Amino acid sequence: MNKSLFIRIVHRLSMEVEYFQPTQDAVGRFDEYVRLGETTARKCLHHFTAGIIHLFGDEYLRRPTPEDLERLLQIGTQRGFSGMVGSIDCMHWEWKNCSTSWKGMYSRGTGKPTIVLQAVTSSDLWIWHAFFGAPGTMNDLNILDRSPVFDDIINGIAPQVNFYVNGREYHLAYYLTDGIYPK
Repeated sequence: MNKSLFIRIVHRLSMEVEYFQPTQDAVGRFDEYVRLGETTARKCLHHFTAGIIHLFGDEYLRRPTPEDLERLLQIGTQRGFSGMVGSIDCMHWEWKNCSTSWKGMYSRGTGKPTIVLQAVTSSDLWIWHAFFGAPGTMNDLNILDRSPVFDDIINGIAPQVNFYVNGREYHLAYYLTDGIYPK
């Protein structure tokens, strides 16, 4: 994560979300104790995610607008990919602390459990879509099938865009992928 973005998030959370503002203990001191129990850690995570959604949801946690798509199409065209709005791929991470009961469902050919993140990003590293937590035994196509990333296209409500490649007009943008996804 970009350092300036991280600092912006920390500043806004600490200034605008009461849970993250320092409080005094019974003798008037600010607590510096940072070891957290499980319940406190969960509560902290809940307040963190709720704060992120409240403070940054309208700006970052949204679908691309027609203006966003137009900007992304211009960037794609400048880079030699007319009609491309971003890249899509899956990343498999080893899950060291996977519970024994789930290990089989999350293990692939290596025998080690993994968890999968599917993401769509643009060239400026804006994450437009993330689908996280699919079992590692799934390949990228199975994850794509379960992901909501193309629901708007399937339901006929995707924003229309117009671009030309080799003299042919197209009306739906595309994502750049590696060779595994179907055409």
